[in-house]
Amino acid sequence: MPHLIQLNQEPNALVVEWSDGQSSRFPHFWLRDHATDPDSYDERTAQRELFTAAVAPDIQPESAELAEDGTSLLVCWPGTVEPSCYTTEFLHAFAAPEANAAQRRPQPWNADTLTMEAIRLDYSDVLCDDSGLQSLLETIDQHGFALLANCPRAVPAVERLANKIGYVRETIFGGAWDFEANEAMADSAFSPKEVRPHTDGTYSHDAPGVQMLLCLDYEAKGGDSIMADGLEIVRRLQMETPDAYRTLTQVHVPGQYRGDGVHLLARRPVLRLGLEGEVVQVSFNNYDRAPFRLPDAEMAEFYEAIRAFDSLANDPQLQWRHLLAPGEMLIFNNWRVLHGRGEFQGRRRMSGCYLNREDFESRLRMLRG
Repeated sequence: MPHLIQLNQEPNALVVEWSDGQSSRFPHFWLRDHATDPDSYDERTAQRELFTAAVAPDIQPESAELAEDGTSLLVCWPGTVEPSCYTTEFLHAFAAPEANAAQRRPQPWNADTLTMEAIRLDYSDVLCDDSGLQSLLETIDQHGFALLANCPRAVPAVERLANKIGYVRETIFGGAWDFEANEAMADSAFSPKEVRPHTDGTYSHDAPGVQMLLCLDYEAKGGDSIMADGLEIVRRLQMETPDAYRTLTQVHVPGQYRGDGVHLLARRPVLRLGLEGEVVQVSFNNYDRAPFRLPDAEMAEFYEAIRAFDSLANDPQLQWRHLLAPGEMLIFNNWRVLHGRGEFQGRRRMSGCYLNREDFESRLRMLRG
């Protein structure tokens, strides 16, 4: 990382020069808002103590200088006893507007580009230490899912791993599940019929971010697991049917769950966009789509758009298929990857649970350091 070599003052900002020849401009108010003196910032909790609304819009520093070794900027602000220290790491991270919003961009995959070696890990390796757990989370972050082999064939194996990442999310289905085909339940997941690729929780305002599915027992024919990368579907839509892509980012589609004593309902686009226009969540479940009505022309555009989307999700060239053996577990990003299952006959016993998206992200940040 470059170090600081020069400081220049402007009427409303401080400008620092870096050893790599670059320069960065930091407005006075922004620096004051991020002051690190004890009256402004609680280092123990990483919380801001400053009452930002009380800061004068035209605030000026009383003094500002670079540390002799170029590793920090020291600024004294009016009304504070101690100077605030802005490290090179902090200043470099926020050297440009929205620099903190930059994220690693995973590459989309399809049936030809994804290998088993890229997503397969061993349960004991993942559980043994933090590096193993990070390997799992990095795999999910990059490819959207991972396959764990040699898992104990019991519900506690799911809970143990979930608690290493965050905690088991409670839903209308409980915490960790242990289930077989049961057509008395009001959900297609409990049917032995084919389940086409979809995401879970379209009826929830905050859909589960991660899902875990462990095969406990299998005495059946069929029932292969299906995964389809939502990012690859997005890439194809943008390239082949941009109008469909645009429609799916704009129309708020209702999802619902009716049965078992509840009626859940939520709305959001199939493709939810982030601040930079990137897709941050894929939310598609044709089974759980609730009735809704648009003007005729808009409704026709919507149907054309989901026809394009669902056709890609069911294209074998875009799918990863694998028959889970007892002791194998799928862990996947429910905001990116669509999952499904082939029709089966016989006994197929599964366990699993949900986790929150923010807990997955938090654990990965902590492991990355």
